[in-house]
Amino acid sequence: MVFSSMEFLFLFLPLFLLVYYLLPLKGKNVFLFFGSLVFYGFGIAWNIYYMVLIIASVILNFLAAKGIEHCRRKKRIQDGEETAGQNSTGEKVILILSLCYNFGLLLFFKYAGFFVQNIILPIGISFYTFQITSYLIDVYRKKTRPEQDVMRLGAYLTMFPQLIAGPIVNYSEVYKQLRKRKITLVSCNHGLQFFTLGLGFKVLLANQLGNLWEDIQTIGYESISTPLAWLGILAYSLQIYFDFYGYSLMAVGLGKLLGFRIPDNFRQPYMSLSMTEFWRRWHITLGRWFREYVYIPLGGNRKGKARQFLNLLVVWLLTGLWHGANWNFIFWGLLLFLIMSVEKAGLLKILERWKIVGHLYMCFLIPVTWAIFAITDPFMLKVYLLKLFPFFEAGSQGVVFQGDFEKYVGMYGIGLLAGLICCTGLVEKVFIKWRNKFWMSLLLLIIFGASVFCIYRGLNDPFLYYRF
Repeated sequence: MVFSSMEFLFLFLPLFLLVYYLLPLKGKNVFLFFGSLVFYGFGIAWNIYYMVLIIASVILNFLAAKGIEHCRRKKRIQDGEETAGQNSTGEKVILILSLCYNFGLLLFFKYAGFFVQNIILPIGISFYTFQITSYLIDVYRKKTRPEQDVMRLGAYLTMFPQLIAGPIVNYSEVYKQLRKRKITLVSCNHGLQFFTLGLGFKVLLANQLGNLWEDIQTIGYESISTPLAWLGILAYSLQIYFDFYGYSLMAVGLGKLLGFRIPDNFRQPYMSLSMTEFWRRWHITLGRWFREYVYIPLGGNRKGKARQFLNLLVVWLLTGLWHGANWNFIFWGLLLFLIMSVEKAGLLKILERWKIVGHLYMCFLIPVTWAIFAITDPFMLKVYLLKLFPFFEAGSQGVVFQGDFEKYVGMYGIGLLAGLICCTGLVEKVFIKWRNKFWMSLLLLIIFGASVFCIYRGLNDPFLYYRF
């Protein structure tokens, strides 16, 4: 089940909210946990093994956090308050064993594909693994207290608005809301508005622009012209943005309907002046996770330039691997590391000073890096890159149909123009400023109706980040 489906919009969500609003707070948490499992069950076609995995993740990490707390109390009683700031051996052992379990499952399902065929990745495992490990590490670091109610922890981990594709929510962000949250007509109205805007981005923009990328794949990379190759990767760049950004907006909106504040995951990344800035604005919660739980523990930028670049290399290799078990993701992570290293070596100052240069630089780099991300077959990736940069090509590859660029500009030009305008953040500014006006409500109603019509006609695709 996906947010942009008739089953979710007109069956699951209305029935869930009807019961949810009638329950007291404690009942809300229990119902959210089990309702989210039902939502997840539809996503995994009720595969019992994958259902056991996510329930086991809740129970085992709940017990692990309690075990860390028990070892901490025991040490405090034995050694006194003078050593209370130090973690005991028992705490370290529990943390290591728990991390081995959590990441062991993720490694098996996500990366065994390098060696073994036909292993299906459980939907959302990358996201909920990172989320539950952040909780456990924060308990170990004494940044948050262990949850005493397994249902509250279950509600936190499996919360259906962000279970499948994030944002990755830290436990400290929802700790108070799990215990006390207020749902008002205003918050529900704002939640529905955010959800509708995200639905429109997904169905009316991402899905339609994705058709151009699919058309190019059907034609074959060898048979497209260089202008069409650039047009295609522009379409993919806009598709992946509005697909994932749309999902994140819907998650924020659903969170408001449930009484939770889910963090923003995007901040107009395509308006960045550098790749460094881009990755502060794109998938913000994933970047935060790697910064807090990998980069800073490795030493961050505190141990000299050489160590900083090594830490960046580790982070970007892991980021590439997190996205999938294909070599293109490793190449993609290495390329981003190289680009950011050059920026940190001095280019960043030039880009920030001369903004027009920064925007032109990113207009070139964004689609090129997404091409490497999108095409998993190394040979086909080479073919596509040679289409983007034909001056490196020795001889002709395939028959190029004359006028292909003009044909697809005619078919998708309006959608591409709409995507380029919407990625500037202009739509959000207008939305925030006028969202309480009647005409904005009417416009959102039209967006919702158009989205439902497209879904009904079958003009809808699963979210791209479901595969990660």
